[in-house]
Amino acid sequence: MLDPHPLIPPEWAPQSAVWAGWPHIRAEWGDAFEGAREQIANFVRRLSQVTPVKIACGSREAYGSARFAMEDDILAGRISLHTLPSGDIWLRDTGPIIAQSRSGLQALQFQFNGWGGKYEMPGDTMTAGGIASVEQLPLRKHAFVLEGGAVDLDGAGRLLTTRECVLNPNRNPSWTQADAETALKHAFGVDQVIWLGDGLRNDHTDGHVDNVARFIGPGRVLCQSPSGADDPNKDRLQAIERDLKSAGLEVVTLPSPGRIDDADGNPVPASHMNFLISNRHVLLPVYEDIYSEAAKARLEQLLPGYKIIGLPARNILSGGGAFHCMTQQVPELLEA
Repeated sequence: MLDPHPLIPPEWAPQSAVWAGWPHIRAEWGDAFEGAREQIANFVRRLSQVTPVKIACGSREAYGSARFAMEDDILAGRISLHTLPSGDIWLRDTGPIIAQSRSGLQALQFQFNGWGGKYEMPGDTMTAGGIASVEQLPLRKHAFVLEGGAVDLDGAGRLLTTRECVLNPNRNPSWTQADAETALKHAFGVDQVIWLGDGLRNDHTDGHVDNVARFIGPGRVLCQSPSGADDPNKDRLQAIERDLKSAGLEVVTLPSPGRIDDADGNPVPASHMNFLISNRHVLLPVYEDIYSEAAKARLEQLLPGYKIIGLPARNILSGGGAFHCMTQQVPELLEA
């Protein structure tokens, strides 16, 4: 029988592997398609030096192009390719959340509706089951809509989320905040749900928390301070910091990327928070802005036992996210 109250190890716990997506729907990326593949390959190659990487390939063409891009690391055994149903690369949301239970690891699957019906792609609702099958893990299915990027956990009973996303009527239209708290506490075995208001402006995900606030230790949370007078998220970032402090957490900050525009001059949801922590390394998305070096230096100060690696992610951002959005970690099995 599956443990009804599994433990979700925090991201800084030891990992046996990380899953990553590979773009294969060219229409979703436009002119950034090849550039995104190049940046993702660069990220995966660097990550694979620390943690084995498994690539979810949603088509035969994706398998072939990923193999061509990363052949040396594949032959060395650091990267493996797996053909399984997947629409786009955002495995944080479409893949399972892997938990520790009394009987071993298990995969948690939530209902997925294309981020509130905005981006529905063939295969995305089957990705979690496909990854669980490759990992040979039992699958525990939950009946409510949730994406993995909508929550962040510290492994000590606390969960972060945003009202903009989790209480959005395009997910679970009948939910009250109390309903959401009950469901989240039951699914993740946490004691406290900490609510923030809005995420970043123009975020395709309706304000995922992994773009605005991340735990970096039990009860210790990182968020962004506004950068530049024209930072489009100034008010939201300041409100997030206030709310986190009001929740009694230890709050630390790093600079945001400031204003970064798309080809039409509209601000995009660039974030230094969309990093991946893996086996005492932090892979930080940078956007060729003047604040990225300051963000990297700040993380080095905050996490002295970690190697901070800044990698370009501007083309990946064109698809709607960065390194955290496109990955899902497999924790090492802890002894009971």
